Amino acid sequence: CSGLIKIRLKFLNDTEEVAMVRPEDTVGGLKSKYFPGQESQMKFIYRGQLLQDQGRTLRSLHITDNCVIHCHRSRSAATLPDPSAATPEAGGLSVSAGNLMVPTVMVVLAVVWYLRINYRQLFTAPATVSLIGVTVLFSFLVFGMYGQ
Repeated sequence: CSGLIKIRLKFLNDTEEVAMVRPEDTVGGLKSKYFPGQESQMKFIYRGQLLQDQGRTLRSLHITDNCVIHCHRSRSAATLPDPSAATPEAGGLSVSAGNLMVPTVMVVLAVVWYLRINYRQLFTAPATVSLIGVTVLFSFLVFGMYGQ
């Protein structure tokens, strides 16, 4: 097809999509063609500049064949869940054993460490090593769950 140029749309996770467009196409047209329904969420960046003017043509932005446009999908208020729809029937935060397990274990470990430091004569060497092991294991568990 004559008159078409190839543009690489690159995303934050290093995936790419090839777009075949005309130099006369606008930034808004490119968004609506490749991201229908998500135009307001998409941000295009070319050569370090945010392409905000939806009416500018690719030619006027000096976008030529095989150029890379970085794409970022922003979160808008329309895509966030409605907080009123997510409230439980009881009207507050749900309390369950799963929600309380991590804080409970943290408190127990803190108390045992307090006892170990202030009453060291009651703790043998294997008990201290076991306490260290449980603390390290629990730390890895917590950082694995909440560290992302």
